[in-house]
Amino acid sequence: MAHRICPWWLGLFLASPIRRLWHNPREILQAFVQEGMLVLEPGSGMGFFTLELARLVGRNGKVIAVDVQPRMIAGLQSRARKAGLLDRIEVRLAQHDSMGLDDLGGKVDFVLAFAMIHELPDAGRFLGEMHRVLGPKRKLLVAEPRGHVKETDFAALLETARRAGFRVAGGPHIRSSWTAITERG
Repeated sequence: MAHRICPWWLGLFLASPIRRLWHNPREILQAFVQEGMLVLEPGSGMGFFTLELARLVGRNGKVIAVDVQPRMIAGLQSRARKAGLLDRIEVRLAQHDSMGLDDLGGKVDFVLAFAMIHELPDAGRFLGEMHRVLGPKRKLLVAEPRGHVKETDFAALLETARRAGFRVAGGPHIRSSWTAITERG
């Protein structure tokens, strides 16, 4: 798979409300996220999914949004402030070798990894980190774009998830995406 990070300026287009016609965040997420959850969104970009996650977790929940690009984080914070959701979102700037999530061991209820694993140099390392932060029986939704990721590469990614300790099942239908829902054992 390719290991190129999406440029920050593309985040402006990816966060556009027009994208809802293609990927409706509520339709994709409502089956997995409930009021009061602690949700992690690595590779959050400017928050296309983050804002809906914040609505779904409600006032008693929290979304931890992580990105490696400061401009993406700044864009997310601006959008969250305008939407009145900033108090439900904690932003973190990741390093190239770690998401910086050591304080979350076993506490996370749900992880959304949407179109971002193909940008990482080491999917195994990432999946190991996600396994450590998720609580038992908690889920990770993986979605990768068919236009960037070959089916064989996605199958290899799912095998890496199994080796990291996840049970893998088919995911929800998401337009133009390979998907899987994984559960921490």
